[in-house]
Amino acid sequence: MTMNHQAVIGLEVHAELLTQSKMFCSCRVVDSTTANPNLYTCPVCSGMPGTLPVTNQRAVYLGAMVALALHCEVAAESIFARKNYFYPDLPKGYQISQYERPLATNGHITISTSAGKRKIRIRRVHLEEDTGKLIHRDKVSGAGSMSLVDLNRAGVPLLEIVSEPDIRSASEAVAYAKELQSILTYLKVNSGNMEKGVIRFEANVSVRKTRSEKLNTRTEIKNLNSFRSLRHSTQYEIDRQISILTAGKTVEQQTLGWDEAREVTVAQRSKEQAHDYRYFPEPDLPPVQIDPVWLQKIGDELPELPTEKLERFRSMGLNEYDAQVLVRQRSVAEFFEGAVDRGSKTDPPIQAKTISNWLTSQLFGMLHNARIEIEDMHITPAHLVDLLALLQSNSISANSAKQVMREMLETRATPQEIISEHELEQVNDVASITKAVEDVLRDHPEEVKSLLSGKDSLTNWLLGQVMRTLNGKANPQIVRSLLKKTLKREADTNNTR
Repeated sequence: MTMNHQAVIGLEVHAELLTQSKMFCSCRVVDSTTANPNLYTCPVCSGMPGTLPVTNQRAVYLGAMVALALHCEVAAESIFARKNYFYPDLPKGYQISQYERPLATNGHITISTSAGKRKIRIRRVHLEEDTGKLIHRDKVSGAGSMSLVDLNRAGVPLLEIVSEPDIRSASEAVAYAKELQSILTYLKVNSGNMEKGVIRFEANVSVRKTRSEKLNTRTEIKNLNSFRSLRHSTQYEIDRQISILTAGKTVEQQTLGWDEAREVTVAQRSKEQAHDYRYFPEPDLPPVQIDPVWLQKIGDELPELPTEKLERFRSMGLNEYDAQVLVRQRSVAEFFEGAVDRGSKTDPPIQAKTISNWLTSQLFGMLHNARIEIEDMHITPAHLVDLLALLQSNSISANSAKQVMREMLETRATPQEIISEHELEQVNDVASITKAVEDVLRDHPEEVKSLLSGKDSLTNWLLGQVMRTLNGKANPQIVRSLLKKTLKREADTNNTR
């Protein structure tokens, strides 16, 4: 990006819907990355002649739910169309999609940027079926390289969400994609697992002179399945097009792929126009008609979405960063809310900010290292609050609390069970700590002398020696206070001699 040029970006997002059966047949939806190939197919989804599709009502329900969450106008009647193109993993030779009369139009998402909030308009939300999957293999069993087709994914319900070209940078594209992914997972219509390809991004990128309203030739980057690839490919394409225009050349309209290893876009084919697909209404499917009462029921069932939850978390005293982190995934937000509710009932109450700090600074790191999702871990909101209550009452130290949390991840034990088993109770007894302080000062006279002569850095060293004497279980605040008092008394004694 330069001062003389501005990026103009629109995103198309394809999200698989969490239905049990496919879009137009009763075949089971399975994980296409792990299931044996071509087991979950039938004459309908494998494109056999003479078969008749039937629309999946659950997919329409989930699509309408997303449309309402995105502030769209849901059409009373939408029509499926045939999108004609040849590709090896498209068994019918066409894809059943929606074009002229989609499920919903005219929505928006609000994103947070470095310059503040921005509203990104959504042009359309429509239903379609996914394609199969090509598997490329090199020199199998002595034969040459080959490409195989797995049709387990063919016919899986897809929701396509198309934005207007309102995005102005690669970072805004990522912010939009993350917000959309968050909404889809909150609604439980998509798992959000990009590694398995259940949500894929396609970026339409062009650049124009700053302050110009003209839309220039655009390129489309296909099949991006990570935020990193979305950011890097979009930024690369912006820079590439600026270089072309600065040199006085013309940007060619193309469909591009992203080479992750070389971090460059590569041309795949010339960009298709709508007429290239020869859209026409699907003759084997009636229009989708949505009853207003049914639509109202769907709207009433919408959960609290990330934007509203973010405002509520801020009102609890959380800063912007922590609130954003906690609302990104519904499972994380619900865990936090469960802990806050439990914490409000303890005496004294555990503050929301304290719970947030332990989640973001400790638990999330442990989950990442253990490769465990929060919904799969053994720790419950109640157990986390019980642990923090023990810490707050000085029954255990902060270091012991971290040790207990790690044990809780590995076992189903309660905090108190772990503390008892490993004897982690914190020593708060003043008499015991006083004796340990006096013993350490007596055993290290030279260090005490240096400290009293002005070498203040030895204070922490002596504190560590006291903690070691008590096996790290002493309350560090009490240790520091008693050490300070004892050293002051020693200094006063020396001054009177």
